[in-house]
Amino acid sequence: MDTVLVAYATKRGSTREVAADVARVIRQSGADVEICPARDVKNLDRYGAVVLGGALYMGRWHKDARRLLKRYRSELASLPLAVFALGPKSTEPEALEAAGGELAQALADVPEIHPFSTAIFGGVIDPSKLGFPFQRMTAVDARDWKAIESWAYEVVRGLSARSGA
Repeated sequence: MDTVLVAYATKRGSTREVAADVARVIRQSGADVEICPARDVKNLDRYGAVVLGGALYMGRWHKDARRLLKRYRSELASLPLAVFALGPKSTEPEALEAAGGELAQALADVPEIHPFSTAIFGGVIDPSKLGFPFQRMTAVDARDWKAIESWAYEVVRGLSARSGA
């Protein structure tokens, strides 16, 4: 398996933490992994696969994730791509389904790209990092680390199958 890029788009760091965990699992499989903010990606030339994660804010996937998809649409159309999003304040099926629709809309904006795997995970609200009036919100960390790790192993299996390993 060639080097895998794990790119992430985050405002306050929780998506970076998830990306780091996904990168850890992929690295444990023996692959070379680079982790990088989506906005800092300059090209995809040295990567054999891409995992892209972004937070959902107000019904939209983070702009840096959307921009990466659009900027590198032709390369991503031929590379194995897995995508995840963080967002809902709970892991209730309705919340995850609604967030899945938001991610699907972002992906529909780049129809030539077809991720082999997508996932939605619960998000984080840290009122101490928010401005008025949002700092009065209740703190939430709805990330399910077991589900995140399980999806990362699914990504490894998908990458291995695509590389013939």
